[in-house]
Amino acid sequence: MLAWFRNVWMAVVTIFRGLFVTLKVMGATYNRRAFTQVYEYPEVPLRVKPRYRGFHRFDLTTCIGCEKCAQACPVDCIYIEKIKSPVGKGFQLNGFAIDYTKCMFCALCVEPCPVDCIFMGSNHDLSCYSRDGCIVDYAKLPLEIAWNRASLNPAAVAESKVLYEPVWVKGEESPFEVAAEA
Repeated sequence: MLAWFRNVWMAVVTIFRGLFVTLKVMGATYNRRAFTQVYEYPEVPLRVKPRYRGFHRFDLTTCIGCEKCAQACPVDCIYIEKIKSPVGKGFQLNGFAIDYTKCMFCALCVEPCPVDCIFMGSNHDLSCYSRDGCIVDYAKLPLEIAWNRASLNPAAVAESKVLYEPVWVKGEESPFEVAAEA
């Protein structure tokens, strides 16, 4: 009989401890500041840890076009376009694009690079309204960003996708007609 009373007493004490924790957390919820008061994000950038793996940083001047980063990528999100350099050895990069809709931010592309031209940056925001904005071609970015002197931002990525020369001008032979004749 004594064991039964002890079990009842432990059940009551356990319930009151649980209610105390619940009331304490509920009180703390009403006393905390709003998210916008704690993090003033657009005006003040968030501080990230030193080992944070954000969007890639790419140094276009040192890349030799070896494609080791693209081979090491487990999800195949790195696309490299290159041609043989007309002067000397090596390749000339026409495009170095990363599709961030596929990227896992695993940093497996950083390690095999022999010249350390790609590494993980601390930028965490590349917001855009379409999936096309998530594909960043580092070879077409402005020089201060492509040469790793400025951070990657959505405005620079959008600006790099604008076509200033028309793809086809009226009066010229259509590219579709040329492909059909060949």
